[in-house]
Amino acid sequence: MAETEAALRMLAHNVRAARTRAGLSLDELGRRAGVSKGSLVALERATGNPNFATLVRLADTLGLSVSALMEGRPEERVRVVSADAITPLWTGPHGSEARLMLTTSGPAATEVWRWKLEPGEEYPSHPHQAGVIETVSVTVGEMTLIVDGTEHSVEAGQTATFDGDAAHTYRGTGTGTCHLIMTVHLPPGPST
Repeated sequence: MAETEAALRMLAHNVRAARTRAGLSLDELGRRAGVSKGSLVALERATGNPNFATLVRLADTLGLSVSALMEGRPEERVRVVSADAITPLWTGPHGSEARLMLTTSGPAATEVWRWKLEPGEEYPSHPHQAGVIETVSVTVGEMTLIVDGTEHSVEAGQTATFDGDAAHTYRGTGTGTCHLIMTVHLPPGPST
């Protein structure tokens, strides 16, 4: 429980600091991100428990990665992250999950995600800010990538990339679990 409280305090601090740097009021950040002011107030007081979609919308609006909202300052030049040390940010009812492993630094950060999709289970994502590029590389199994309503089959050994500013969905297909690595390439600077 203490670990969860510490993570919420770090998230609250990072959101408040990013909002202040961007010169946004709670009302304006809420309007741009599509998040209620009450949810933002609770989040900045470390009493809220935002879902994954809310974190993505806030990160997009603030021009940051999701992990930048959740992590403290990197302490070492090389970071090695173990999947079992990272709590999933999304879990499906049948065992699917998404773990944000790390985010690269620099003016245009890249998030690195590990996904596990069970057959028939899916995650629909809202469109991100303009300039976001997503790439999925399937390592085991198969999935269906749906972008703007068009389905694309992606199997083990294949990689697909697309503009993340379109509605998109990840769906596990086939008979076994699909494992994939997803990268989200973020444009520099906050959205307007």
